[in-house]
Amino acid sequence: MCNSAITMPQTASTETGFDEWFVTALNSGALMLMISIGHRTGLFDAMAEMNWTDSEELAENAGLNERYVREWLGAMATGGIVEVDESERYLLPKEHTRLLTRGTDSENLAVMSQYISVLGSVEDDIVECFKNGGGVPYEKYDRFHEVMAEDSGMTVVDALEDYILPLVPGLVGELQSGKSVLDVGCGRGRAILKMAGLFPNSRFKGLDLSEEAISWARAEAKKRGLKNVEFEIRDASDFEQTAESEAYDFVTTFDAIHDQAKPLSVLKGINRTLKPDGLYLMQDIHSTGHVHKNLDHPLGPALYTVSCMHCMSVSLAQGGDGLGAMWGRKKAKELLREAGFEDIEIHQLDHDIQNDYYVVQK
Repeated sequence: MCNSAITMPQTASTETGFDEWFVTALNSGALMLMISIGHRTGLFDAMAEMNWTDSEELAENAGLNERYVREWLGAMATGGIVEVDESERYLLPKEHTRLLTRGTDSENLAVMSQYISVLGSVEDDIVECFKNGGGVPYEKYDRFHEVMAEDSGMTVVDALEDYILPLVPGLVGELQSGKSVLDVGCGRGRAILKMAGLFPNSRFKGLDLSEEAISWARAEAKKRGLKNVEFEIRDASDFEQTAESEAYDFVTTFDAIHDQAKPLSVLKGINRTLKPDGLYLMQDIHSTGHVHKNLDHPLGPALYTVSCMHCMSVSLAQGGDGLGAMWGRKKAKELLREAGFEDIEIHQLDHDIQNDYYVVQK
């Protein structure tokens, strides 16, 4: 995610009045839903190809129903996302185009808006958890892996070759020569598919609990003709006992450890499955682990919400620890050391305000 594009809502305070803040927040939440629709239907992409347009022309160009497009444009115009003139013709400003459309040079923030509707779909289940405890299982979250794959496509996949893998001097060259690589909690496997394509001499394996995600990854690997990657549906809760001993040179987890049922068991399994000189790269949420120290976190409200309504809950649904997304550096280092790792470096990347990157030597 590009931090230069983030504009935070005004803080609720006595200076502006809570009522004014609330109206702003309500409008912002509504806009997230409509931005998600604009992204999913391709409306932003269609507008980017047009000059000033009306609802009929835009609907025809996008292959959509005009009446719905007209109302959507009303939300976009009153929300300041698009411009409108007196004849009710609309324009997507150039400065918004790069941040709301698909493309090789885009930083498509519209992807992130989808989390609001995806999480909203399990609100009733979460309310029951507030009353009775427990959690909401993965299969309840329609489209979550799809959205996560789009999200990681911006923060991880596009940055792997130039920014993330070079955090370890010499790693790219070693992967070019040939290494064994495991990605735990791989989701749809976007990161490992990218690496498999970049490094044909290395062999890759991805593990994830979700049957839907693994099916997608396998199909994508076949479509790309990748012979050096495989995927397995697997619950890693007992990874400490079941991980293959000293099998991999390099293990990765991307935004995955904090929502595991048993994070410490997974980390111990990663240590177990690494070769004696193996390397572990963990991407996880940037946080101090303390609410009072996270008050100025640019994505604090969003990340605590995702944590409550997904990360923590899916772990608890498995009878797990419910660690939550905002576990923070201190807790992460504590668990890594308990898992047997001592050499731990933590990096942040300019393009990604959401995550920390842990380089961990066995």
